[in-house]
Amino acid sequence: MPVSGPEPYELLVSAVPCEIVGFEPTPGVCEELNRTKGPRHKYLPHVVGDGSLRTFHETQSPVNSSLFEPNFAPLEKFHQMAPVFHVIRKSPVQTVRLDDIPETQGVDFLKVDVQGAELLVFSGARERLKDALVIHTEVEFAPLYKNQPLFADVDIFIRSQGFAFHKLSYYGGTFRPLIFYNNANVTVSQLLWGDAVYVRDFMDFESLSPEALLKLAVILHENYKSYDLAAVALGALDQKTGMRLQPEYLRRLMTA
Repeated sequence: MPVSGPEPYELLVSAVPCEIVGFEPTPGVCEELNRTKGPRHKYLPHVVGDGSLRTFHETQSPVNSSLFEPNFAPLEKFHQMAPVFHVIRKSPVQTVRLDDIPETQGVDFLKVDVQGAELLVFSGARERLKDALVIHTEVEFAPLYKNQPLFADVDIFIRSQGFAFHKLSYYGGTFRPLIFYNNANVTVSQLLWGDAVYVRDFMDFESLSPEALLKLAVILHENYKSYDLAAVALGALDQKTGMRLQPEYLRRLMTA
């Protein structure tokens, strides 16, 4: 469904020309996105996963809909969580692997937010992950959905594909009955989900092409302000090409 608020790659898109391929299985919404998002965006009506037949659980709050069934035992321990996970409709869906979608060939930046089904997406994208330079994925630290893979499972798989963990933002909830600062939405202690960023393993930058290293540096600089790692990527590019991009980049950073 459409992202509410800024896109997670908005800074990158505003800085350099990008082609964006997204997925929205609801036909009417998919058509609207293709009409309104502009020529750089293309939305396809697929449910992305591992290629298997699954059940889609549509929830009271659409952002919580998932290929996995909500897990109410833990959800009910937190304020205001269980009602928005209430399932209003179940329907069989045929998932499609990213490896089988021609429009995803040559992906540089992969953003995944599929409510607990992230590992299904990655397991159906082994070929696409060979090209990807950065992965930005939602991860869960608690089983909000039944039998869902958690952060540790996703982390092990992504690392096995040649990536290194880079950054993490996280969100949580407060156990009932405590309400802190008179606000049930304030997180006291328990982390529940977050967004993890992975990059090609910096110990293996020499295996990347000059073009890939330049793209990686741009993504890290523009989208994540990871200036130090961007400089490392440019240094690896300089070693391959004889250019001197890293010294100039560092000079500009220091004088900005």
